[in-house]
Amino acid sequence: MRAIVLGVVASFFFAFTFVLNRAMDLAGGSWIWSSSLRYLFMVPFLLAIVWLRGNLRPLWREMRARPWAWLVWSFVGFGLFYGPLSFAAAYGPGWLIAGTWQVTIVAGSLLVPFLGQKIPYKGLAVSLIILAGVALMQMEHAKALGVKEALYGIVPVVVAAFAYPLGNRKMMEITRGRLDAYQRVLGMTLASIPLWLLLAVWGAAAEGLPSVSQTVQSLIVAVTSGIVATVLFFQATDLSKGSPGCMAAVEATQAGEVVFAVLLEVLLLSAPLPGAWSWAGMLLVVGGMALHSRVSHKKESACQPIEK
Repeated sequence: MRAIVLGVVASFFFAFTFVLNRAMDLAGGSWIWSSSLRYLFMVPFLLAIVWLRGNLRPLWREMRARPWAWLVWSFVGFGLFYGPLSFAAAYGPGWLIAGTWQVTIVAGSLLVPFLGQKIPYKGLAVSLIILAGVALMQMEHAKALGVKEALYGIVPVVVAAFAYPLGNRKMMEITRGRLDAYQRVLGMTLASIPLWLLLAVWGAAAEGLPSVSQTVQSLIVAVTSGIVATVLFFQATDLSKGSPGCMAAVEATQAGEVVFAVLLEVLLLSAPLPGAWSWAGMLLVVGGMALHSRVSHKKESACQPIEK
């Protein structure tokens, strides 16, 4: 149950990504800066946290032992995740991006054969219930979108939805419990820095420097989503490693991002209140998450790691 709670709390902080990225786009900010600034801002905070915990040396040893693995899977898990997600914010509202992102619930389950595990079919079935709720939430708004907005606002997010769990799970497999969540997030952030520096150079040349408003909002996203949410989510997946069913349940908690994104857009961006279909969809999402928790925890050992 602790892993599920951590996942839900993480989904609240992750929701700031969708809302603030959309706010930055509406204010004229470039997606290039939205993505690169987040990870550049994360580095000093994470370095300080890991250093104060006395865990820098073990991280350096792990990264020196397999540098290419860190570079590749950090590019997949962070680069192919957040770059496309930030790009999509320029073509769709936060609720659309957050809703489409829930493909990651199914993606995580479909990726397990690549990690030598069996697909958790019960968890996958419950995940489809959650996705049905997400579809209901989007249905009343989707008619207003053009083809370009739907294509650019959805396809990049689907790429990100597969890249994030794949990168995370591969790094868990490589480190095999030798690093905690803070160390793993810092290591993946440092390994992806070359990408963010290249994007920053491109952004400076193509768009000019970011505004003060975009810089501040990117800092907020870095702290709320990049550090707090990511560390909480990685801790939740650490508790579930080796158990495909429980891992699927933890990843399903990210459906809460849709509900939180809708509420935050109403509060922060003065978006209209959701209609009847959206509220029905939210109930399905919440009910699906509760059912996922029940399915995954019906046996006392459901979330215990499976030794290989």
